[in-house]
Amino acid sequence: MPVTMPASSPVRGLRALGLWAEGTLGRRFGWEAALARANRPVIELSDMQPVTAAWWRERRLVPGELLYLALGDSTAQGIGASTPGRSYVGQLLDRIEARAGAPVRAWNLAVSGATSALCVRDQLRRAEKPLRRNPDLVTLAIGANDIAEWNPVAFHSNLNRVLDALPPHTIVGEVPCFFLPPREGLVQEANGILRTIAAARGLAVAPVHRATRERGLRGVLTEFAADAFHPNDRGYQVWTDAFWPLVEARVEAVLGRAGAPAQRRSA
Repeated sequence: MPVTMPASSPVRGLRALGLWAEGTLGRRFGWEAALARANRPVIELSDMQPVTAAWWRERRLVPGELLYLALGDSTAQGIGASTPGRSYVGQLLDRIEARAGAPVRAWNLAVSGATSALCVRDQLRRAEKPLRRNPDLVTLAIGANDIAEWNPVAFHSNLNRVLDALPPHTIVGEVPCFFLPPREGLVQEANGILRTIAAARGLAVAPVHRATRERGLRGVLTEFAADAFHPNDRGYQVWTDAFWPLVEARVEAVLGRAGAPAQRRSA
């Protein structure tokens, strides 16, 4: 069985090189144990997806006066992190709760593997209920999975449809740096589309691409999970830092409003 590295992995890194070597030699010389080891990190992270989704469903039950709605893909879920709470959404929640001094209710509707088209098809429908409650904070980070089968016209259309349904205080995250030149060119195109659409709506854009690119070789070697595609805890902190100034400003504005956030009924 071949090594199943992600097709659009942003960086292979030394760990990914080791996986490739084990898998290649294993196929050539019949080392079944080497093949099993080479595939284990990818399989283990794949197995995290239902567990991570269940974790966020439970987290939704935590009451809070502030309401945070997150849409996106596996990075919002936290695939690759030690726990889902160490995703960038989870780390943002920790910081918001520290600032507010109270629990925050979180609806994380992100789906692992989601593209912009799947976000339109699935997440917008599920977002109708929390959107009716006027969430105080909304974040969206989508597009990394679009790069594998890049279609700029479809991405433009899908992103417009998603943002048409979201409030004007939504914070949009860039597609992260993929490092490898062929894919990175597509990422630059995707982020150009994203920034243009966001600017037309007056939406804030979190500079995730710049933040991940600036990590350079250190980030390549230390801030990715074992599949060489998803961030690990340190990598997600880089994402969190990119979102935080915009999120903090939004939270400060909400907390400073007369009357504070409106009390919401529990689901």
